[in-house]
Amino acid sequence: MKRLLMAAMLGMAMSTTSMVMAAGNAAAGKGKSAMCAACHSTDGNSLSDAFPKLAGQHEGYIVKQLMDFKNGDRQNALMAPMVANLSEEDMADLGAYYASQKTAPGAVSEELLAAGEQIYRGGNQETGVPACMACHGPNGSGVPAANWPKLSAQYSSYVETQLHAFAKGDRANDSNSMMRDIASKMSEAEIKAVSAYVFGLKP
Repeated sequence: MKRLLMAAMLGMAMSTTSMVMAAGNAAAGKGKSAMCAACHSTDGNSLSDAFPKLAGQHEGYIVKQLMDFKNGDRQNALMAPMVANLSEEDMADLGAYYASQKTAPGAVSEELLAAGEQIYRGGNQETGVPACMACHGPNGSGVPAANWPKLSAQYSSYVETQLHAFAKGDRANDSNSMMRDIASKMSEAEIKAVSAYVFGLKP
C-alpha cells in the first residue's frame, strides 16, 4: 500500500511539476559558494541550526529553491538579495557543489524518538497525515526525480520552522500544495517529534 501511495504521488508530482534539470559544475560552484559560507559554512554544513544544511542535498532541489527565492515563489528576506544576481548556471553550479559534499550527522533525543518514528514511518491515519517516508524515503534520502528533498541529518529546528510555515501557508512553493496540506493536519507535538526524528536519520 505504501509503495502504491508513493508511486501515485511521484507520478502526480512529475506530471504536474516543471522539473528542474540541473547540470552544474561542482568545481565552479565551490568558488561561487563563498558568498553562501557565512550562513551555510564552506562545505554546506551550517554551524547554526537557524540555517539548513545544504551538504548532500539533491542538486535539483537546491536549484529549484534558489529559483523560487529569486522569482518570489518562496519568500525569505535573507535569501532574496543573495539570489538576485544569480544566473541559472550559477544556481546549477552551486547545486552541484553542495550535492557533492558529505552531510554531517545529527542525533535524535530519546524522549522524541518513538513519537517521531511513528509519524515518519506510519503517519497518523486518524487525522490523515501520511507517512513522511512515502516521499522522503525510509532513511530520509528524498526523491531527486521529483525534487523531494533529503531530510536525513537536517537540523530539527529548521525542519520544524518549515513545517510551521507550510501549515500556515507562509511557504507555498510545494507542488500541488502537498506539504501545506500535510503540515496543516499535524499537531504541534507531531511536528516537533518528526523534526527531531529526521535530524537523527543517518545521511
